Amino acid sequence: MRAAVLTVSDRCFKGERPDLGGPQVVGWLERQGCVVACRTIVPDDEAGIADRLRKWADGGEVELIVTTGGTGVSPRDVTPEATMQVLERVIPGFGEAMRVESLKNTPTAILSRAVAGVRGKTLIINLPGSPQGALENLAAVWAAVPHAVAKIGGDSSDCHFEIQG
Repeated sequence: MRAAVLTVSDRCFKGERPDLGGPQVVGWLERQGCVVACRTIVPDDEAGIADRLRKWADGGEVELIVTTGGTGVSPRDVTPEATMQVLERVIPGFGEAMRVESLKNTPTAILSRAVAGVRGKTLIINLPGSPQGALENLAAVWAAVPHAVAKIGGDSSDCHFEIQG
């Protein structure tokens, strides 16, 4: 699977703070066998985030885009709004599962507004900006990601999973 990682942070973009979440997500994805084809940092700007997501999704180079940062409730946290601008179909279960898993570790996880969905043949998932939160959230949904990417890409095989008892 080919992936892209977008870090959303004013301070990281300006070089005032190192990007810790993005590299952690890249490493995690690579350990899962993904090829991270694109990675960049953008400021907390709705139009700029949406533009980058459109370019990557419409460019055909990646099947998965993961964002890190901008999912909270601060005035500059606009990643979900930017993502919703570009999505053609929302997949609410990703955000729900990530929040449920994160609540096991931190009570403020309920403030996450992360969304996920489909644009063209690309799955887009928002993650929190903290490295630990980003990895916990990605791990919480990863079992469904390869299947989702296959289906988004046109896999027409039956969706049948055996429940082990």
